[in-house]
Amino acid sequence: MTPEILILAAGSASRMHGGDKLVEPIAGEALLRRVARRALATGRPVTVALAPDRPARLAALDGLALSRVIVPDPGQGMAASLIAGLATLPATAPVLLLLADLPELTTEDLQACLAVWADDPQAIPRGADENGRPGHPVGFPADLRVELMALSGDEGARAILARHPARLRLVRLPGAHATTDLDTPEDWARWRAAQTD
Repeated sequence: MTPEILILAAGSASRMHGGDKLVEPIAGEALLRRVARRALATGRPVTVALAPDRPARLAALDGLALSRVIVPDPGQGMAASLIAGLATLPATAPVLLLLADLPELTTEDLQACLAVWADDPQAIPRGADENGRPGHPVGFPADLRVELMALSGDEGARAILARHPARLRLVRLPGAHATTDLDTPEDWARWRAAQTD
């Protein structure tokens, strides 16, 4: 079954002091659009889970050939976004979960994680930085869908990873591609400064 990519983009961005990190521009392009384009370039189907009250995020995806899912109550935590997105995907498809606030992840990084399934369809591929520190994206074979759908609150899928350590396959990606997320204006300022050094 063709793997699906699910981008979680329904968070509140509460640490941005009124801004929205997912529409912050990078080289003139909103972060969310940048992440979505790179996911689409893998050739896999892409779905984005979105909040109902963030029209700028929806607009950032205009013209892209992907599916959009509105999460009814994203305030319930990351699990609500995950479940809403998964419910629209084929039940037998493996899913690569991707957070929308990871500016350094490339199409090649995503392909490296997806390639793990060619050798071991039961593996849980997880992106890591060059030193092996776990990050994103994280892939789940179809048999773990029931466990994903049972999640609640803001725990994400950590509990599932803890239950299946033997299936985990860390994929070392360049630099800090797998671990650089930008949650605050200060994070953005530091990251942008580093890009011009």
